[in-house]
Amino acid sequence: MVHQTFSQLCSFDYTTKKVKIYKAPWSIQDKPRFAYRGLLLDTSRHYLPIIVIKQIIESMSYAKLNVLHWHIIDEESFPLEVPTYPDLWKGSYTRWERYTVEDAYEIVNFAKMRGINVMAEVDVPGHAESWGAGYPDLWPSPSCREPLDVSKNFTFDVISGILTDIRTIFPFELFHLGGDEVNTDCWRSTPHIKEWLQNHNMTARDAYQYFVLKAQEIAVSKNWSPVNWEETFNTFPSKLHPKTIVHNWLGPGVCPKVVAKGFRCIYSNQGVWYLDHLDVPWDEVYTAEPLEGIQKASEQELVIGGEVCMWAETVDTSDVQQTIWPRAAAAAERLWSQRDSSSKNVTITALPRLQNFRCLLNKRGVPAAPVKNFYARRAPVGPGSCYEQ
Repeated sequence: MVHQTFSQLCSFDYTTKKVKIYKAPWSIQDKPRFAYRGLLLDTSRHYLPIIVIKQIIESMSYAKLNVLHWHIIDEESFPLEVPTYPDLWKGSYTRWERYTVEDAYEIVNFAKMRGINVMAEVDVPGHAESWGAGYPDLWPSPSCREPLDVSKNFTFDVISGILTDIRTIFPFELFHLGGDEVNTDCWRSTPHIKEWLQNHNMTARDAYQYFVLKAQEIAVSKNWSPVNWEETFNTFPSKLHPKTIVHNWLGPGVCPKVVAKGFRCIYSNQGVWYLDHLDVPWDEVYTAEPLEGIQKASEQELVIGGEVCMWAETVDTSDVQQTIWPRAAAAAERLWSQRDSSSKNVTITALPRLQNFRCLLNKRGVPAAPVKNFYARRAPVGPGSCYEQ
């Protein structure tokens, strides 16, 4: 990350045709405010080729983001090879839109060379319909396909097999187990699961807790700290594994509750840090505050950082990078730099920096969109300099 600071002091002088460091000498003391500075990339809603993921990782390093949260699979497609359960990637869109074990290693190693960790996500028990394309027994029934069947040992055998296979690929200490948006209607309406619930004296809500905790146990047994979306905390906060990191997304005010209970938190409030929300302007991304509502220093330390999320329902290779950039850089500065509470016009001072950074990204071949367009990723409105958008 240090070389990124240095590189931005250097510029090419077209008169002398030499690279110069202006206003030298410099003395810079700098360190990140948060240890975790992430970008979520969803490759289930649309497949992204390896080369594009690498380009995004490279551009993350320019903004000093250091965690790629790889949301590899979801209900729409299962593109990842799992050797122990080789039919799982029958859930890919086509046989040309898949990631081999070697591909995954390549991405992790490429990121590592740039100071970036890769946190994989296997979202359970919801968001998993695609698993049943290869193993239909994972569905509650052929007509009711989500969440994964809580009543079968086979379900947890498959989860354990996936996590065992990918543990060596993803050495990062955190692993994301999802746990969001779990609609338990299939469990309540499928006869054999309904009977299982009755035999175990469980409600569907109890079974949701049972499933999440069992998946956590599997992850912890493989020496991972589990990360879960906030619904798990909102539903059964006292039952979560003590190592759990709660991932906020639904709105503000969650991290204060999480850290008050002694859990760690990642901030991704969808109102400001979901990049698929194209009408969220750069300044709202920039002024979002992960520590909002948290006063105690001991509790502030439990917010390990935050991440912007690039959900892929409406992005693919054609538009993903201009949707990520430059707004992700506004969040990156928030996660790196100390909050300037003294200035009411902080966005005025930040705007030229962000515009310059967008031009730097363009110079480096990253198709970052103009900063101030009302909708993200819109093309420029007319002729003009990058520096005077």
